[in-house]
Amino acid sequence: MPGSSCLQVQCYCRNAVEAAALLSAFGGEMRELEDRDWVAATAPENTPPLMIRNRLVVVSSPAQVQPMRQRYPGRHVLCFPAERAFGTGNHGTTATCLRMLCDEARARRGQSWRVIDVGCGTGILGLAALQLGAQNALCFDFDASAVEVAQRNLRRNGELPGIRVFQANVFEWTPSESERAEVVVANLFSGLLQKAFPRLHSYLSCAPGGVLIVSGILREQAHDTLSAAQRAGFSLLRQAVCGKWVSMKLTQET
Repeated sequence: MPGSSCLQVQCYCRNAVEAAALLSAFGGEMRELEDRDWVAATAPENTPPLMIRNRLVVVSSPAQVQPMRQRYPGRHVLCFPAERAFGTGNHGTTATCLRMLCDEARARRGQSWRVIDVGCGTGILGLAALQLGAQNALCFDFDASAVEVAQRNLRRNGELPGIRVFQANVFEWTPSESERAEVVVANLFSGLLQKAFPRLHSYLSCAPGGVLIVSGILREQAHDTLSAAQRAGFSLLRQAVCGKWVSMKLTQET
């Protein structure tokens, strides 16, 4: 606490019994938290459109879609309001993944490629990949609320064919041979990425040239994260820094 040597800890419990047990052991106070979408409630108002390369425009309100389509007729306009899931495009990690997807789509123009979005949150990366030319996208998240939000965003953005959203755990779900992709995107925390790299390697198509785009890495975690990726059979193609966050584009070592 300011001006003292005390530390205040806030703990969010699933029910009153868990909260009462903590209160009995450590003291303090207990209060009920309103069940509401805190992401939407705390999102800044009048968020300006996010421009990604010359290909994508991401807006936070359905009212912005048509004006942006008229203003930028050559770009894909996506609408992702702030909801109870991560990924509106405005965070540095998501924006960098979108830029890397744009670059990858340009490099693969005229080719057939698929994408897997691991920890999809709102579904923004998978949907963007489809707009950029991917043939299909598999998007999954461990959080059922995120899956619900992603499915709602698919409907909001036109229900494109070729995309599937489902609930799964990266350490349990294994794609079939036909589901493996040329591009895998994983915007997760560094500690989770380091453990998941061997699994993510198996998500990529056996054909040469597969790419893994990862983000959610703090700058001080970049070295350990890259080392874990290399141990799992990846090599670094590109690294981008946005504020305190690092994103990486990796490929399978041959």
